[in-house]
Amino acid sequence: MKNTTLLFWAILAASTLLLSSCGKEGCTDPAALNYDPDAKSSSGDCIYDTNVKPQFTVTRSGKVVTVEGATEADFTFYADSTYLMRGFIYVRSGATLTIQPGTVIKGETGTKGTLIIDRGGKLIAEGTVDKPIVFTSAAEPGSRDYGDWGGVIICGRAPINLPGGEGVVEGGTDAFFGGNNPEDSSGIVKYVRIEFAGIPFQPNQEINGLTMAGVGTGTTIEYVQVSFCGDDSFEWFGGTVNGRHLIAFRGWDDDFDSDNGHTGLLQFLVGLRDPNIADVSASNGFESDNDGGGSTATPYTNPIYSNVSIFGPNFTGTTNISTQYRSGVHIRRLSKLNLFNSVVTGYPEGLYVARNTESNLNDNSIQIQNTVMAGCDNNFATDLTSSYDLESWFNNPSFGNSLYGSISALMLTDPFNFTSPNFRPASGSPLLSGASFSNSKLSNSFFQQVNYIGAFDGTNDWTQGWTNWDPQNTVYE
Repeated sequence: MKNTTLLFWAILAASTLLLSSCGKEGCTDPAALNYDPDAKSSSGDCIYDTNVKPQFTVTRSGKVVTVEGATEADFTFYADSTYLMRGFIYVRSGATLTIQPGTVIKGETGTKGTLIIDRGGKLIAEGTVDKPIVFTSAAEPGSRDYGDWGGVIICGRAPINLPGGEGVVEGGTDAFFGGNNPEDSSGIVKYVRIEFAGIPFQPNQEINGLTMAGVGTGTTIEYVQVSFCGDDSFEWFGGTVNGRHLIAFRGWDDDFDSDNGHTGLLQFLVGLRDPNIADVSASNGFESDNDGGGSTATPYTNPIYSNVSIFGPNFTGTTNISTQYRSGVHIRRLSKLNLFNSVVTGYPEGLYVARNTESNLNDNSIQIQNTVMAGCDNNFATDLTSSYDLESWFNNPSFGNSLYGSISALMLTDPFNFTSPNFRPASGSPLLSGASFSNSKLSNSFFQQVNYIGAFDGTNDWTQGWTNWDPQNTVYE
């Protein structure tokens, strides 16, 4: 009898234990803080970390990773994948998007994919000569076109001259820019190509190839090629960011556009234009405004350029070009642009200064020195109501400027070869000497003091290795 009783209780205990283990309740979600791997059914009391930051929505199909939305957490694009930007994607304040060297990022054409770095966010896109980072069209080779996707927009907290000290980036974004930190850092953009970007959504509401809005000097912008852009290749909305080794290749509107108080330093820039492609707003090498209304708002637009080569559309002096082309250097609306040690060629107008901006010539807040203009239909242009003698101003002997009737006089190697340009001056070229850095505006250590005029000497070609002059036919996996 005793043994039977003991057996009964043993069986009962085992059955209870088995039933208990089979039906154990708990948190069954591995993403929860209190996840119980032994739980067989949910107890409904999972606890989650409310501090987890939202990230991009990503989906993968083979090697292609489609990216949508916004990230508030650090994120990395890896070189072993190809990324497709769908619509506007945002890197929010406090987050950093890192892009590995050699990564290819495509903008989806139908949704106008665009990368937007918010104020306080960062982009670390540091390619190499051998492994540049490429932003390009998602269309197939042979079918790519101007404005296939949006572009790259970087916003910062450096000063601008808009009312209240901040603004919203044009083009339909919700990205604010501007602040009071001239040394603000938005990251690094180096050895990067941007191809077939640039969307004019509506007049004065465009996305450019590379838009820098209120970006500070803590940001590195070097070795960037913008090709076949549907609007401005590079545009600075205020800010203090510097830049060097920039290429604007066959863009639609302006090569280098500065406004809203940009005060950066720029050296070694080149622009090469297609004679048949220009914008109805009039396409220029440089365009510069203090602001859209030409007000006296401060800080003034006051960029300082040195060693720039502007190769306009009229290659030979008789080339048929779009009637929408206008000026190699277009300064208006009280801008205080400065240009040194540079060469401007092949535009209907070499230098234009608006009547309301001529006072900046008189007080030396606009300076153009040791600069060459060649092969322009008209070297100088002013408003019809102006009587200002711009030619006499430019030819002031103390400025060291020069004029040539033809581009051939500059003895350039092969600058107008669209598939393999060589911008270097040949032996004996007048551009191989004549530069000067004695002007106090060039005293900043940012500027490399060289002897030559324009972006290239006779030996070195800094475009080699990382650029692409035929992105239309390039196969990007």
